[in-house]
Amino acid sequence: MQGCLRVAIVGYGTAGQAAAILLHGQGHALTVFEQATAPGPIGAGFLLQPTGLAVLARLGLHEQVLLRGQRIDRLHGCNHRGRSVMDMRYADHAKDCFGLGLTRGSLFTVLRDAYADASKILTGTCIDQVSDDGRHLIDSEGREHGPFDLIVAADGAHSRLRQALPQLVRRESVYPWGALWCLLRADDWPHANELRQRYAGTREMIGLLPVGQRVGHPGRWLTFYFSLRGDQVDAFNVDGFQKMRERVASLWPEASALLSRIESPEQINRARYRDVVLRAPVQDRIVFLGDAAHAMSPQLGQGVNMALLDAQALTDALANSANIDEALQSYPRRRRAHVAVYQRLSRWLTPLFQSELDTLARLRDLGFGPLSRLPLARGQMLKILTGTKRAWWR
Repeated sequence: MQGCLRVAIVGYGTAGQAAAILLHGQGHALTVFEQATAPGPIGAGFLLQPTGLAVLARLGLHEQVLLRGQRIDRLHGCNHRGRSVMDMRYADHAKDCFGLGLTRGSLFTVLRDAYADASKILTGTCIDQVSDDGRHLIDSEGREHGPFDLIVAADGAHSRLRQALPQLVRRESVYPWGALWCLLRADDWPHANELRQRYAGTREMIGLLPVGQRVGHPGRWLTFYFSLRGDQVDAFNVDGFQKMRERVASLWPEASALLSRIESPEQINRARYRDVVLRAPVQDRIVFLGDAAHAMSPQLGQGVNMALLDAQALTDALANSANIDEALQSYPRRRRAHVAVYQRLSRWLTPLFQSELDTLARLRDLGFGPLSRLPLARGQMLKILTGTKRAWWR
C-alpha cells in the first residue's frame, strides 16, 4: 500500500511499542497515547518464545534481548510428591531452539529505545471513546484527537476502547484464579536454563523462571510466582504472606530459601487475568492488538509473543494490500487460526493447573508424563510451547 497514513496507537505496552516501530518504519505518521504519566513495564518476567524472538530479529533487536535475558532450554514441573508432570526441552523441537526468560522492564526498554519518536508519546492521556465517525478519539477529559486513518487499540487486557465497543465482544470474563509474584536475585540458583514449577493439586502452583538482567539492578534475577484463587490474591495481607511462605517451605524448600529475602507483603505483586474473545479484531478503521484483542490465562506463556505477532501481521497486511480497507480485511485472516488455537488451549488447560477440581490434578499427574513421551503427542506439545501451533491438524 502506498501513501502515509495518520495512525493513532492507544497504549504503549508490548503490542503498542512493536506496532509503533513497525508502522514508523513504513513511513506512517503516528500519534501514540499512553495513560501513564511515566510509561514503564507492568507485570512479572515472562518466557519469550521462538515466535516472538523472530519478530524481534526482524526489528533488529534480537541480540539486544539475548544480552538482557536468560536462555531457557527446559521446562520442568513436578507435583509436591516429586512426580514429574511436565518435562519439555526446546532442542527436541528443533536444533538450537530455545526460549528466553526476560523481565518486562528489559523488553520495554529495548523497544522504547528502538522507537525514534519515543519522546513524542502523549503520556498522561487516557483514551476512553471513539467518536461517532470512527476517525477521532476522545480522552477522559473530553478532548478530541484526530482525525486518523487508522486507530490501533493496544490498551491491554482491561482495554477501555474494547469496553466502548461492546458489540465486538463475544466473551469477556475474569479468571477465578490469579497469582502473586516478585523478582528475586538468582545468585546460586542451580537451574539457570530452566523454568521450574511445583504443583500441589490444582490449587497451588509455584514457579521460578530465570529472567536475566533487571533494569537498574545488578546481578541476575528470577521471577517467582505463586498461584492462588482470585479472592485470596485480592485479599493478600500479612497473614496471607505468612501462609504463602509456609506453603512454599513445605512444598519446595529449595525455593523457600530464595523467598526468605522477601520481608513483607508489600514486596509481593498481585496479578489477575481475563479471558477475552472478540467477534472480530477490526471494526471500521479500528484494529485491536495484543491483550486488548485476546487476553487469556498465562498458562501457555504466549501473551507477549501474541502481541509481537499481531503487530507484525498488521504491518504486513498494510504493506501487501492495495488500500487500508483491504489491509483490515486481510489482518484478521492472518491471525485468526493461530489466536483461536491458543485461546481454546488456554481455556481447556487452565483448570488442570488452576482450579478446585482435585480429580483433574490426579489425571494430570498420572497422564502428562507418559503422554509427553509419545512422539506424536510430544511434537504437538512442543509446537504449543514454542508458539508455532497454527491449527489442530498442523
